[in-house]
Amino acid sequence: MSRFHIPIWLILAALMAVALPAAGVAAALLQTAALEADSTGLTLNLMLSAPVHPAVFTLEGPRRVVIDLPGTRRSSALRLPAAAGLVVALRGAARRSNAYRLVLELRDSAAAAPRIAALRSGADYQLQISLGPGPGAPPAMVPALPARAPADRVVAPAHAPAILNRDIVVAVDAGHGGEDPGASGPGGTHEKDVTLAIARALAARINNRPGMHAVLTRDSDRLIDLRERMERARAANADLFVSIHADAVRNREITGASVYTLSDRGASSEAAYWLANRENAAVMKGGVSLANVNASLRSVLVDAAQSQIMGASVEAADEVLAALDRVGAIRKRIVQHAGFVVLKSPDAPSMLIETAYISNPAEERNLASRAYQERLAGAIEAGIVTYFQRHPPDGTRYARTPDRAPTVVADSGV
Repeated sequence: MSRFHIPIWLILAALMAVALPAAGVAAALLQTAALEADSTGLTLNLMLSAPVHPAVFTLEGPRRVVIDLPGTRRSSALRLPAAAGLVVALRGAARRSNAYRLVLELRDSAAAAPRIAALRSGADYQLQISLGPGPGAPPAMVPALPARAPADRVVAPAHAPAILNRDIVVAVDAGHGGEDPGASGPGGTHEKDVTLAIARALAARINNRPGMHAVLTRDSDRLIDLRERMERARAANADLFVSIHADAVRNREITGASVYTLSDRGASSEAAYWLANRENAAVMKGGVSLANVNASLRSVLVDAAQSQIMGASVEAADEVLAALDRVGAIRKRIVQHAGFVVLKSPDAPSMLIETAYISNPAEERNLASRAYQERLAGAIEAGIVTYFQRHPPDGTRYARTPDRAPTVVADSGV
């Protein structure tokens, strides 16, 4: 099945092209929502008072369709429709920057990517989101806005469009380093040494895989500023940022791995940082200039970019967590969310992996073992490859021949 991949710089450029003339205009009002659904498909019709260009993507575990409506607030009279057909639940909530999010939770049998149509009905505007064959034909209406292809789960960084058959780039970040040893185990093992060893093993595996390339944010025992780590990933045009760590707590009996992506609070603080930073606000990834955009619209554009990145981050992290579960104990069985600085890149999906508890004597011994380090690296690689098999970025070998992308199984045995 073919996939449509829209680089985030193109989404932002399209948003700006439509939204710039409307700068200063009041937010759109979401007036009604109607759902038609059966066991094979669905059509959600949203009536709004003004044009809106949504970000639509899917998430797994459970499967959901997420619809972000920038510059939109709900009408006080809005009543969300009841679940029906393959829709298990439908909910909505206001988000930062005057945005509104709708989430449709689906049954496991749901498949295919959502489709979007933007239509006009008299003085109002309708967004139609469809999945599968749908329960019926769409109503006859006069098109008001060019229909945009759905934003797929992967948000690829803005590699030059002319580059074809390129490698997928993974930035591998070894936590701590130099005068910052990180956590230390009861036997004296330092987190900075463990993370560097695992990062090197992971990078070697990725570099040995056709169609993929790894970039280490640090390859020696030295301290690198957290934002410099992000900048190094940006300079490499990374498609994914993976930060390796080893957790520690006072209770030495606690064990297991966890995987984190950026929290909403962390995203809010990073958006504020970007909007306050003139250099960042001037040009985003792909050369999209925000220098002449007013503050409120710039905030909407940055928020839209973050929503795309955060959704992709969760899906990639889910794959890695599932692969780690085949290697050792898992502390948190769902992806966690936190405001770690290194997760705040606005250009590529990011995750932070707490590989094990170095404060636990048994896990400390494992982390110091070359064999176990290789097993962890193999599991992380397996999750990364599975993610990119399902969501290959545009212009990559995986996108050209996704059916040939190899299946990876984590190493067995110590």
